[in-house]
This record gives sequence, C-alpha cells and structure tokens, in this order.
Amino acid sequence: MRVVKFSASLFLLIIFFYVFNSKIGSIPPIGKFLSPSTGIWQNEKDEIISGTIQIDGLQEKVSVKYDDQLIPHIFAQNDMDLYRAQGYITAKHRLWQMDFQTLASGGRLSEIIGKKALNYDREQRRKGMGFGAENAVEKMKQDPEIVKYIEAYSEGVNSYIHSLDASDYPIEYKLLDYKPEPWTIKKTALLLMYMTDELCGYDNDLGYTNVLREFGRDRFDLIFPDFFDVNDPIITKETNWDFIDIQMTEAPNTEQPLDSISDTLKKPDPDNGSNNWAIAGSKSYSGHPILANDPHLGLNLPSIWFIMQLSTPQHNSFGATLPGALGIVSGFNNYIAWGETNATRDVKDWYKIEFKDDSRKQYKYGETWKNTSVRLEEIKIKGAETFIDSVIYTHYGPVTYDKNFKGNGKKVGYAMKWIGHIGSNNERTILDLNTAKNYDNYLEALKHWDAPAQNFVFASTDGDIALWIQGLFPNKWKEQGKFLMDGSQPENDWQGFIPQEFNAHVKNPERGFVSSANQHPVDESYPFYVFNDHYETYRNRVINDFFRSKDKFNIQDFKDLQNNNYNLKASELLPYMFEHMDGVTLSDEEKELLNIIKAWDFNSDVDEIAPSIWDAWWKTLFELTWDEFDIENEELKRTLTYQTIFLLKNHPDDKFMDILKTPEIETASDLFLISFKEAARQLSEWKSKHGEYNWGKYKGTYVGHLLQALPAFSRFDLPIGGDRNTVNAADKNHAPSWRLIVEMSSPPRALGIYPGGQSGNPGSKYYDNYIDRWAAGEYIDLLFMQASNESTGVISTQTLTPKP
Repeated sequence: MRVVKFSASLFLLIIFFYVFNSKIGSIPPIGKFLSPSTGIWQNEKDEIISGTIQIDGLQEKVSVKYDDQLIPHIFAQNDMDLYRAQGYITAKHRLWQMDFQTLASGGRLSEIIGKKALNYDREQRRKGMGFGAENAVEKMKQDPEIVKYIEAYSEGVNSYIHSLDASDYPIEYKLLDYKPEPWTIKKTALLLMYMTDELCGYDNDLGYTNVLREFGRDRFDLIFPDFFDVNDPIITKETNWDFIDIQMTEAPNTEQPLDSISDTLKKPDPDNGSNNWAIAGSKSYSGHPILANDPHLGLNLPSIWFIMQLSTPQHNSFGATLPGALGIVSGFNNYIAWGETNATRDVKDWYKIEFKDDSRKQYKYGETWKNTSVRLEEIKIKGAETFIDSVIYTHYGPVTYDKNFKGNGKKVGYAMKWIGHIGSNNERTILDLNTAKNYDNYLEALKHWDAPAQNFVFASTDGDIALWIQGLFPNKWKEQGKFLMDGSQPENDWQGFIPQEFNAHVKNPERGFVSSANQHPVDESYPFYVFNDHYETYRNRVINDFFRSKDKFNIQDFKDLQNNNYNLKASELLPYMFEHMDGVTLSDEEKELLNIIKAWDFNSDVDEIAPSIWDAWWKTLFELTWDEFDIENEELKRTLTYQTIFLLKNHPDDKFMDILKTPEIETASDLFLISFKEAARQLSEWKSKHGEYNWGKYKGTYVGHLLQALPAFSRFDLPIGGDRNTVNAADKNHAPSWRLIVEMSSPPRALGIYPGGQSGNPGSKYYDNYIDRWAAGEYIDLLFMQASNESTGVISTQTLTPKP
C-alpha cells in the first residue's frame, strides 16, 4: 500500500510540475509565469535609467539624459553611434512591441499564438507583406549609408536583447512563452510595411465592381461621384497647373470583368488619417510660423509612438519615433518642423488572371502566355504542423484570391498590384528631414518617399511653410483601378508614374496657412486622374474655416483646434431632419430625446447626451438607407457619409430611400422617423444595462493592449469628446495618437502628448501616465535640450560606452 501511495503521490507531483511548466491551449505555463525568479514579479521593477553600460560596436561615449517623462535625450558624437544608441534605448523600453508588430506584419503570429492566428497569417502572406519588405531591403541596399545606420540600429537592439536573462524578458514573452529573436534590417522593413499596409492598403475595387454589376452605371455614378459638390481641397482651388507639361495616360478600349468575390481580405481602418497644418509668421501672434500634427490611428498599449531626442554635433532633432525604425517621424529640429497625414490615394489595383491550365504555370497576357512563379509560404504553428501555402506570383504581384484561398475557380485568380510591393527607402526621407535646415532640404528629402502616400507639412525658422502630397503615384487613365481589371490586357497595366515634381504641393500660400485632414487633395483642374476614394469631408472644412476666421493665432488657439469637438456633419443634416420628420407618432420618451437633440449646439462634448442620440440615430439611418447593399455572400461598397447626406437632402424620393422589407416606406422623411424610433429603443436598452448615456460613457473610448485579451493591461471608458468626423477625431478605439505643436522660434518651442506612456512595461508608472492628460486635452512641454551638459529638467543620466 505504501508503494501505491508513493507512486500516486509521485505521479501527481509530476502532473503538477508538467501543468505548471507547460502551455495548455491559450493558458501560459503558470509555473514559469509565477516563478519568483523569472516570472511576472520581475516585471514590477522600474526602468533602470542611470549608470554606465558597455555596448558592442560603439565608437565613442554616448550620453542619454532622461527627463521626468522618461523621454530619453540621446547625445552622440557621430551618426553611427546615435542610431546604435537609438536601437538600444528603444528596445530597452519597447522590445516586445517592436518584435510583436514585425511578427504580425510578416504573418508569423501562429508561431506564438497557435492555429487561431493561421487565417490572419495567410492573409498577410497573400497580400505580399514579406515580398514587399524584401523589395524594400533591396531598395535600401542601393543606399549603403542607410544600410549602415539600420545595421547599427539593429546591433543596438541586439545588444539589449543579449543583456537579458529570462527573468528580464517583457511580461508578454512570459505570457506567450517565447523569447525575443535578433533584430535585422528585414524586421525594420517589415515594421515599415506594417505602416504602409495600415495607411495605403485600403481598396474598394472589388466592392465597386459588385455595385456596378448590381445597380448599373447611372446608379453607381449617383452614389460615387469623383468629386463632391463641396470640396475644400488640400491644394487650393485657385492653383495654376500650367507647369505640368506631360501627356496624360489615355483610357484603352478594354472590356471590364464583372466577377464577384464574396469574401475579401480584412481592410485597414478607413479612418486611419490625421490632421496637420502650419501658419505663416504673418498669422502668428509671435511672428514665427507654428506647425501642428495629430495622426489618427488605432489606440494601443504600448503606444505606437515613442518620444526621443536624437542629437550629434551636426544635428539635433526631437519628436515621435516608430519603435523599430530610425529617426524622428513627426517632429522638429533647430531649423524646421514636419508632420504627416494620410494622403489616401488609390495605389492598390486588382487584376483577373486567366491561367492556361490547372497547373497555373502560365497566364494569359496579350497574345502570349507569361510564366508565373511560386512563393512557398511556410507558416509555423505553435503546437501543430507547419502549414505551407503556395502563393502564385504574376508580374502584377501575388495572386491573392485563387482556388486555395477565397477564390471561385480553378483556372481563375485575382492578382494584386500594390505600390507597397515596389520597395521604398523611406528611412532616407526620415533621416534627411531630421537633419534638414530649410525648404530645399525638406523637398530633397521627400523625393525618396514612395509609400504610404503622405501629406508632409513643413515650417521653418526662415519663415517658410509648405505642404507636399508625396508618394509614388501611377499615372492612371480615367477610372483605372476603380474596378477589377482584365489582367490579360496589357493596356490595363500601369503605364508609368507621375513625376515627383508634379505631385500636388504649395509653398507660402497667400492665405497664410496650409492644412490637410485627409480630404480630396485637389479640385477638378488638376490634370492627373484622382477620384474620390473615401476622402474626408468635415474636419478639413472646420480647420480651414478656423484659419479664415481671424488674422492672428496663438498656441492656445492651436490647442483648442486640436481638441475641437464641433460636429459639422450633424450640423448639416439634423436641421433638415427636424424640418422633414413627422413627429406626431412619437412617444413622450421619444419626444424628450428629440427635444434634447434639437437644443444641441453640435459640439460632441464628453458630458453631453445629444451626441449619443445623434450617434445612434445616424448609424441606424445609414443602415436603413443602404439596406439594398445587404446581399449575402457579396461585398458591396456603400457610399460615403457626405454623399449619403447629399442624397437624403437632395433626392429624398429616390428608390434608395425605400426599405426593402417594408414596401410602404419610400422617402427620406420616412427613414428619419423609423431610424429615430429605433435609435430611441437602442438608447433605452443601453440605459437599462449601463445607466446614463452621456457621450463619454456611451462612446466608451479605450486604449487596448496589443494583445486584446489582456484587459488588465488596457484602459477603458476614457472621458474624451469628439468623434471620427470632428477635428478631435476620438472614436471608440481610434483617435489622435500623437498631438504636436511647434513654434518655430530659435530654438523651437514645442508641446506634445499621446495616449500612452514611454514604457512598454505594464508594471511601470510610465506605462500609461499620459492617457488622462491626453483625454483632457492637456499637453506636456517638450524639453528640447541644446547640449549634453544641460541639467535643467533632467532627472537621470545613463552613459553608453564602447566595450573594451
């Protein structure tokens, strides 16, 4: 019996150690996770930001000054040491984030998460993320200096990785039970591809094609005009384009396929965008130009941005960096300031591919057959066998949809041609902006930027302001790429690119300001084809009207504008709805809601109830208006907000205003009443579950950890106003991800804030310490040091020295 008891006890002990040191399903190995020596408790330590550290490869000593916001100010004697130190310091605070985002970009999440990430990884591989990153590496190799800098950055990251014991790994590695791998130049390229996909990976070709097939050409043109009837473009309407002297691409006489694909790739958020503007000294309270930038992206912890100062005796820059990439992306130096918004141009097109036979080794192209190639995508899966996806490549790009993935025929595929695959040397642009001293330097830096297309705003201590819409843009014939194209017709291929000097731009305009908010870049007079592919229509008009409203502006004006909650969209529709909605059948409760929203001043402020009513009403109205688009197994692109409102007001009896399930509902006025009653019902239901529905609570803005399954590492119910159509474009999980204001004095003075914190460690007081101030519309003064021996505002110094 004693032997049996002993054997049973031993068995249970073995099971205990196995369970506590093994990953079971999505549960981490609890023993490792809770270990006092290597587990989560080790991550409660504050960052060490003082002392001396020896780093491989340094040529000279580097001084890193930390201020009270945990912002590192790096002072090096040369660029190689500067970027090596940038890599080390960034990894020190954001290693897991850098690593995870590149795994996500390259379609490798199955390696750490398991089978549930397989479909995501396949999509990443089939959209050619790795292919594009490899092309970017080849492009960067044509610039040996950039390669040297990225290699130095990578070696800095790896120096930090090599200094870690398992107990020092960021907590997410312990949760997912894996370890960091060495940083490489390809990882930097994958990070930049991640941003390229987020900012120019959106497309509507297949959705537009389905709408065209279902409703016909006349109806399509009514829903999707190339220009709205109101247009306040980035480059003003009075611009003279006579300097453009090249021939436009003529439209070929080719047949358009009307194929349907029911299930397409998940698209980036269509509201990924931003605001930026700059005013000339003539409109500034101080006589100095002032520049502002606030990129609108998904809200994550750790934050997408990491603030740094990067300084050598030759240059000195400050601003927001992307962890994993070199230099300051949005910021300033002693001479210039710069920032970006998304240009949202159509640079991804789809081609129907006709294979010669089931082998898919050749495809039709004109009168010949072109050879395909195959890229074997080996997707490693944690706890399972490796999945191999054979992706066919044509000269257009990857055949994303085929018989093996969301396609609809053995001898038919659909290939993607995307500017993101071409390869870009964006790091050259960023580093040249970091060291630029004037407008000519800024313009020269932009010439290296291909994708994602961005609106680069500029201001300088010389007094210049400017804005260039920069990217590599195909010179398309009218409507090329709006719909699915026949890949067998060579005329449908891109015939060339718009020369960089003909990209739309403006310098020192007479009106005294430049601005962009993802609106249409130009008016109809611009000679190259640019159609209205989900351009913004409200924020830009509020911004431009603001700068037309008076002669002089100060820093407080800039703060107020970045935090402006005025809802122009609501102001343009609600009065019409009030006038044309018959409220006779409204209940007392519904009448109370109607009275509240009628008294609204159209500011979507956090404590107001009216914005919640508007949000529920508008979303319901939009869905009812476009119920014709609810066709099972078919992706149909619905029209944009502005055109929907235009149709409701100007075509109230159009047949789109009916409700298919209720034939007697035939007008916009009917829709107003039905949608209001449904919104009231939804709000009542929400109130019964959650209590009062003021806008801040109803909207529920949150900043989620990159692993969305970790609510303990996230922040919820943030008290912030605005919505996606206000200048303060704060939605549920999408908002201004970085606010910057720079006055171009000598040296410049700057303010900034972002919804996060400098540390990637959830146990650090610097993990989310900016969030509450960001939500309240507050800023921090950015300490722009001019020399490494300054001590004001510095709380600690860390010295990086060469290894002997």
